[in-house]
Amino acid sequence: MLDDRSKLLLKTLVERYIADGQPVGSRTLAKAAGMDLSPATIRNVMSDLEELGLIASPHTSAGRIPTARGYRLFVDTMLTVRREDIQGAENIGATGLQAGTQPQRVISHAAQMLSSLSQYVGVVMAPRRASVFRHIEFLSLSERRVLVILVSPDGDVQNRIIHTQANFTQSQLLEAANFLNAHYAGLTMEEVRSRLRNEVEALRGEIASLMQAAVDIGADAGAEREEVVVSGERNLLSVSEFSSDMGHLRQLFDLFEQKTQLIRLLDVSSQADGVRIYIGGESHVVPFEDLSVVTAPYEVDGQVVGTLGVIGPQRMPYDRMIQIVDVTAKLVSNALSHK
Repeated sequence: MLDDRSKLLLKTLVERYIADGQPVGSRTLAKAAGMDLSPATIRNVMSDLEELGLIASPHTSAGRIPTARGYRLFVDTMLTVRREDIQGAENIGATGLQAGTQPQRVISHAAQMLSSLSQYVGVVMAPRRASVFRHIEFLSLSERRVLVILVSPDGDVQNRIIHTQANFTQSQLLEAANFLNAHYAGLTMEEVRSRLRNEVEALRGEIASLMQAAVDIGADAGAEREEVVVSGERNLLSVSEFSSDMGHLRQLFDLFEQKTQLIRLLDVSSQADGVRIYIGGESHVVPFEDLSVVTAPYEVDGQVVGTLGVIGPQRMPYDRMIQIVDVTAKLVSNALSHK
């Protein structure tokens, strides 16, 4: 537990470092905090904060900088978000985030808006689409290899090869396909999964396992179509924490290009209620120690369907990022909702 003096000094140190990007010395800290304390007292408090792992001393300076743990305490207990207008936010949103705009354009514009307002990287997970099949076929390829052909309602065709436990004749495969098409066509893969689980005892074991494998493939295919729109990666070139290390920058750009970790992060964020802040170094959710991510879920007609956010350095103005992400999530929700 920190006393009020320690809290104020930590809050002031984090705010000064976010504003200036320079390690904060005891003299600067005393002046910024407006407290009549001796330099020795300030140094003692800073030493205590360092022992608690809340601040650290870079080798090249006598000043201190916040750690991930220090940022977390600041964000959770000391951050006050002023409900001031974000300059241009509503106007920017009005052009591309209007109700009735095509969803893909809304998502693309939201990513650009997040990037433009934050001067960092804007990311938006496109709305999840339930994986639905209209028609399914099985084709025997060779011993214990079956081609699964899945057709979605919009005509999208997915072809996958599965390895089965048993050999199936083409008539058995036809029987399985006819059963699925007759009973489950038009349902989502998750609904099919659930119903198959309950009805599996009524089917022959081998056929049931074949159907289950096909449904798993369909669900996976739907997950792979999940898309993340990224905007403003080049903004990181002007961030001092990243620009001095080209190897690190390459790793960051790989993160945005591959998107797998981004999907995992945004998927976790979609379960949150409102704005969430993830600070690198404190968990495995954010893949790089010096990154922070501010996210919020967005809705369509009251149902959470995706997540958006801003990715930048730990040294970001969190109060402003929270406002930007919060406003953008509301604009996207309004633009995509029909009610």
